[in-house]
Order: sequence, then structure tokens, then C-alpha cells
Amino acid sequence: QVQLAESGGGSVQTGGSLTLSCAASARTYSGGYCMAWFRQAPGKERVRVALIDKFGRFAYADAVKGRFTMSADKTKNTLQMNDLRPEDTAMYYCAADFSTCSRPIYWGRGTQVTVSS
Repeated sequence: QVQLAESGGGSVQTGGSLTLSCAASARTYSGGYCMAWFRQAPGKERVRVALIDKFGRFAYADAVKGRFTMSADKTKNTLQMNDLRPEDTAMYYCAADFSTCSRPIYWGRGTQVTVSS
């Protein structure tokens, strides 16, 4: 069982930056876990925006590539979000599993990011 807790959400204007953090109750980096960030905007499906797989490789959704950067250490990962846009407004969730982060089994409660124009 892994518990995840996000922090760092908030409100910014277009072009601003935020850093989200995800603290895990177990060693997730180099511990056989895939870690990911998902987001869900009102009325839309939850989508994955970034992940680090169990081999330490990063991947990003096209919508955030070049603007978002994920990093990780033993029990924490961060999502640096630059050049934020109104369409980035969503609840952001940290997630983890032992596979490919396609259907994570561990989830945080989420942190709200709001970008105003």
C-alpha cells in the first residue's frame, strides 16, 4: 500500500509557473514503481500528463511537452509547470502502479491548479 499526497497547487495568470509535489509513503523512485501525474478538468475525462516509468524514463503528453517537467527522487516527485495556460486548469493527481501507469492503483487526493487569462 502506497499513500500519495500532492501539494503546490494554486492560482496563477497565463504564462505563470507552479511546482506540484507528490510525497509517497514508500520508496517509489527506483523501487519498481511507475509514477505519474494526471489531470481532470470539469466535465472532462482524467488524462495523464507526465510519467516516470520503473526504469526512470520520462514521458509527457503532447499538450504539456516542453512546458512541464517531471523529476523524482526516492520518495517524492515534482511536476514543474511553466508557461501555464487557461486550458491547464484542472485538478491534478499523483498516481502510481507497478506497471505502465495506464491504470494506476494508487492515487493522491489531488491539488487544484487554476490559470486565469
